[in-house]
Amino acid sequence: MRRLFFAVLAFGASVAFAQDYPSRPITLIVPFPPGGVADNVARPVAQALSKQLGQTVIIENKPGAGGGIGMAFVAKAKPDGYTLLLALSSISVIPEADKVLGRAPMFQLDQLLPIARFTADPVVLAVRAESPWKTYAEFVVFAKANPKKLNYGSSGNYGTMHVPMEMLASSAGVALTHVPFTGAAPAVTALLGGTLDAVASGPSTIVQHVKAGKLRVLANWGTERHPALPDVPTLRELGIATEYAQWSGLFTPAGTPEPVLVALRKAAREVQDDAAFKLAFVTLQTPLAYLDAPAFRVYWDADAKKMADVVQRIGKVE
Repeated sequence: MRRLFFAVLAFGASVAFAQDYPSRPITLIVPFPPGGVADNVARPVAQALSKQLGQTVIIENKPGAGGGIGMAFVAKAKPDGYTLLLALSSISVIPEADKVLGRAPMFQLDQLLPIARFTADPVVLAVRAESPWKTYAEFVVFAKANPKKLNYGSSGNYGTMHVPMEMLASSAGVALTHVPFTGAAPAVTALLGGTLDAVASGPSTIVQHVKAGKLRVLANWGTERHPALPDVPTLRELGIATEYAQWSGLFTPAGTPEPVLVALRKAAREVQDDAAFKLAFVTLQTPLAYLDAPAFRVYWDADAKKMADVVQRIGKVE
């Protein structure tokens, strides 16, 4: 009887807590530095969620380990709906990469629950505008003739800029040199500065530099051409059977009460109708690709399996 009493009491407290949610500001962890794809998506998401939930959503950048530090922080956070994660598709990779490297995983995928997917952009292959490569074919011919001479930057080992380039190198039969950074923005800055030869990045961090005449895009990893870069062919058009989407999604720690999950899902759905939110993605030239939690779960499970296979093929990277 006493156990039943405390169980009922705990249930009542949980329901009351959920009904009051949110009663204070929410922290949205972005596991990369400011200026990259995750940060670009997180800012309009935070503003729109603030309107829908009636509480400030504060962005906190926690970069490092290809996004793993920030992701692990949320995975281990109190599951009360006040610590959320805006992650990229690298979330599917990091636990598998840790296994390949022979170390304890920073977090497990089942420690996080998907709330909504917002975007699913293909990455694009970018080089400096003054580089000698006008086309993907020229880039590959040079890479084949000069193994390891071409370098490319990424947001970290096994991240969303590393994995697609390794997929490309494998498919095209070339050897490239990988230079990891803490996020997309520092890697793009290094490309602009001449330290790097190429990057594979989400279009939102590249398009502005293309328009300014500083970068050239040679190919994209999508199933079709990107609306912001209609003249850029897909790798499949170029005879390379490789696809990769850099998606972004909202997550919460596993164990978050169901009423809080419902509130977050409702808010995420309503975000899609927010005029400022839509305009932000038009400005970023990133098409929205919203999926609610059930559909996002199916998508994420399939993506995680595919990425685990890719990481196993890449093998150990120091």
